[in-house]
Amino acid sequence: MLVIPAIDLKSGAVVHARLGSRASYRPLRSRLTAGNDPIEVIGALRRLHPFPVVYVADLDRIEGAGDNDSALQAIRKAFPKLELWIDAGIGTLAALNAWRAHGLGRAVVGSETLKSYSEWRRMLESGDVILSLDFRGRRFFGPPPLSSNAAVWPARVLVMTLSRVGGGQGPDLARLTDVLRRAGRRRIFSAGGVRNVSDVKRIAARGAAGVLAASALHQGRLGPRAIAQRRK
Repeated sequence: MLVIPAIDLKSGAVVHARLGSRASYRPLRSRLTAGNDPIEVIGALRRLHPFPVVYVADLDRIEGAGDNDSALQAIRKAFPKLELWIDAGIGTLAALNAWRAHGLGRAVVGSETLKSYSEWRRMLESGDVILSLDFRGRRFFGPPPLSSNAAVWPARVLVMTLSRVGGGQGPDLARLTDVLRRAGRRRIFSAGGVRNVSDVKRIAARGAAGVLAASALHQGRLGPRAIAQRRK
């Protein structure tokens, strides 16, 4: 059971993701660090625990409003051994190949930014891609066959409930359970709504490979002892 810190970048700074309403995201406020520079934030997270993986959402790329490439390059330089999972708003195979050429991290393809189901099939065939199944409430954002057809899921899948991110509502365990039931040997990661160690335990009990967390880490509700126990 892997706990993966999640950070959201906008205009080069870390912001607090809440309920998937990106226009209202504000600069991060954390008990771990006073600032919102991504190097400072990741450094503070790794002082809390030596996380091997960090998930990064480039909100500017996802929204088609620029990019955070310079910040990502700085992160890569500062933490060369850290594995980065990066959602950079990739929608086509051409964009995926261009992203891979940067060498900044593993590509996470969010279903909400996919241009079509056929483009996803081409991406899947190209190998080494992580899929994020994106939901808001009961609605799936992406090509409809993608959420229902587990045969076209890669080895690692995020179950992202955007409407629960940073909202203190708890994870969507019903949806996670449904995805796990159909996933076979694929590694499934829960994203959105984690409040504390109890939520992490409930996710682990269902058989997930890991969980993305942000608010619970920055607010001190998921500490180093609990994270270490989940790693055993």
